[in-house]
Amino acid sequence: MDQQTLAVAFWFLLAIVLIVVFLLVRQRRTTRALQIRAEEAEARERSRAEEERHLVDARLPALAESLNHRPVEVPGPRHPRVAEAHEPVFALFADSVRQAGARGEQSARATLKAMMRAVQSLSNEQQVAISAMQERHDDPDVLAGLMRIDHMNSQLNRRAQATAVLCGSWPGQQRSASSLTDVARGATSRIRDYLRVNVPAESDVAVVSRAVEPIVLTVAELLDNGARHSPPNTSVEVNFQQAHNGMVVMIDDGGVGMTVEELHRAARLLAGDGGNDINRLGDPPQVGFAVIGVLAKRYGFRVSVDTRSPYGGVRAVVFLPNELLTRVSKPTMPDHAVALPPERAPVAPAPPAELERTPGGLPRRRRTQTVDQAAPPQAPTVPAPADQRIATGLAAWKRGTDSGRATTPPPVAEGNTQA
Repeated sequence: MDQQTLAVAFWFLLAIVLIVVFLLVRQRRTTRALQIRAEEAEARERSRAEEERHLVDARLPALAESLNHRPVEVPGPRHPRVAEAHEPVFALFADSVRQAGARGEQSARATLKAMMRAVQSLSNEQQVAISAMQERHDDPDVLAGLMRIDHMNSQLNRRAQATAVLCGSWPGQQRSASSLTDVARGATSRIRDYLRVNVPAESDVAVVSRAVEPIVLTVAELLDNGARHSPPNTSVEVNFQQAHNGMVVMIDDGGVGMTVEELHRAARLLAGDGGNDINRLGDPPQVGFAVIGVLAKRYGFRVSVDTRSPYGGVRAVVFLPNELLTRVSKPTMPDHAVALPPERAPVAPAPPAELERTPGGLPRRRRTQTVDQAAPPQAPTVPAPADQRIATGLAAWKRGTDSGRATTPPPVAEGNTQA
């Protein structure tokens, strides 16, 4: 074989080798690129699967909790790029939870409102029955028991009334304009520890008719809160103060005060923020500040509890603007009035005189003796409870009234004026 043939064969083999090397390098690059793409696809799939598990296991449950007004932080996505595809699902879920929560809240409020109306109706019927029994009986023990039942019924009715207002109902009672003193007394009669409340003397400043019941309920809730959170041997003081554009009702207790967190929560509820959601009122629900906030926002007055009482506890301040105020004449209190529980207590006159006859046949009055006057002197005893003392006075007044009504004086002969 000559050299020319060898040269051609060499270059031919070299070309084949170069082509083979080129194809091998290209194949390797292609394989590597495919491997990288496969690894990237696998990584994206792992990220997507991990993000989906994170969405289902963590983000959506936390979102549902937060939409139910619980202090839960919703975690963010672990892979933001992958999570972009989940945003429509996330938003749809949030909207669905909000709508379901709103429907559930509306249904719960409607049910609770209807239940409270039924409770109020039964409470009013019970009040009528208690009043009828008080009219029929003059035994001090019976009257004392009836007065305790009456007082407990008043507290029950206040709780039902407050819950109904929180569910969107109106206070449910229409009253004539009442002085601030009567408002405070009416509120005092609706709490358990009414004997611990000191109410100032008569005031000629009054609350207009439409706002009387809401403010009575507001003051009652504040008085109850102050009495429950202060020692049982302390009093709750009520005072009125003139302001340049209204009046202020101040309620001071001698309790332990409130923490910063409690003050912030109270301020939010008293401003009417969050009071409509019964799911945010705790377990058991604490409706006092919430219902006050609803009433204050609805009727245009303001309430705050961020001031410290001079007795070491909390000072609650109810500001009543001039639009809710009017003037009434101060009533005069007879010297012989019997002290009964506020609002439910009638003013009891002294027992009427029994009738004797003069020689001419005309009636001559003589004071009756009460049970205590007729009884022989005894050793000192422990003072009776307040309800018992009140019932005794009321019983004596009722017996005297019944006796006076039952006695009919004979007709007076014309011209006979002898005493």
